[in-house]
Amino acid sequence: MTEPTYISLSGPVLVSACLAGRTCRFDGSSSKDALVASLVAAGRAVLVCPEVDGGLGTPRPPAEIVGGDGKAVLEGRARVVTEAGLDVTEAYLAGARRALDAARRSGATAAILKSRSPSCGKGGVYDGSFSKTLRAGDGVTAALLEAHGLTVLTDEET
Repeated sequence: MTEPTYISLSGPVLVSACLAGRTCRFDGSSSKDALVASLVAAGRAVLVCPEVDGGLGTPRPPAEIVGGDGKAVLEGRARVVTEAGLDVTEAYLAGARRALDAARRSGATAAILKSRSPSCGKGGVYDGSFSKTLRAGDGVTAALLEAHGLTVLTDEET
């Protein structure tokens, strides 16, 4: 049995802005989360939306990682593309770097991110076929944050 991961609420926590109620998901919606709401109320949430911060609009076409997961994107072995085939990898990389910068500036050592997202997902992301099929792996931002020592959880783990 895997031990649950705990994060400290005594300091800042990087969070996906959609979990705080910001309507920045690809379809223009949010995914408000109770724990994140409590972090916002306590002044501990550092809100990021890597897709928007990387230059994509809201709403925007859904995108998935083709050829691997977020780690493979960071290594240049996979790409993030829309269903129509538009390559949006650079926007995802830029947004991930901005999220890492926000974590460093704030002193956050943990993040709560939106599950299954090609940017924020952890443990499982869609496989690039646009068939809602999950594959093991992390999104681009989750992979970058973990590579730099942050503890990353998703809204499904909190």
